Amino acid sequence: MSAEPFTRGNQPWQPHLPENATVKLIGLGGVGSIVARYLATFLASLGGTARIVLIDGDTYEFSNANRMIFANCGNKATVLRDELIARLADSPLVFQAIEDYVTSENIHRLIRDGDIVLLTVDNHATRKLVNDHCASLDQCCLVSGGNDGVGKDAAGRVRRGTYGNVQIYLRESGVDRTPTLTRHHPEIANPADKLPTAQSCTELIASAPQILFANLTVAACMLNTFWLHLCGGLTYAELSFDIAEGLMRPIATLGFVEKHYQSLLL
Repeated sequence: MSAEPFTRGNQPWQPHLPENATVKLIGLGGVGSIVARYLATFLASLGGTARIVLIDGDTYEFSNANRMIFANCGNKATVLRDELIARLADSPLVFQAIEDYVTSENIHRLIRDGDIVLLTVDNHATRKLVNDHCASLDQCCLVSGGNDGVGKDAAGRVRRGTYGNVQIYLRESGVDRTPTLTRHHPEIANPADKLPTAQSCTELIASAPQILFANLTVAACMLNTFWLHLCGGLTYAELSFDIAEGLMRPIATLGFVEKHYQSLLL
């Protein structure tokens, strides 16, 4: 999990991915499908060996084409895996697809100590489940991002769909280096929604519409956060934005996060 030294100012920052790292991307919808393609391209550019595991129990249908790009219909993880294998055949990356939603029964198998996890789901119940499991690990990096849908959310509040945020939860040697996803977010700590596996077919189909460009912004913010972490230059644990207001800012610039990265250089 250690990062290479970085230089501020006009010097380029150099990302470092641990050899044979495992990066797991959970949720391959409007945000995750974007993250998957750029994540794979970025990791391939680093030239090292890594395993990318795509996890989603949902299927892509033509009715999703207004905010997702898939070559074929079918399970999202499998369709994306096949696309990335064909496009990056000359890279040392290994791709795996898991056609499952994350549940309390399989999470110990899906997320293991030392994994890098990018979480792009659309429900707080899954965020809490993944967060709580990562909190039990000795070492992990969890980057979670999402944006509001248009209309009423699970708590009945009306959203316009332009707001989103990204959180990064770092845990090293059994110690939290940044806050958990739930620490400052009661809506995640006490989710009003349910896991996809606990929803009826009607509930799964009736998901709130999302704005494509908010999806793009979340994906970019997640990848930027991941890149900064690999460069050893991350100084925030959460980032928020609103595309209608033209705003993007850290919720809080955490000095102890920067001190943690600087300590890796000693």
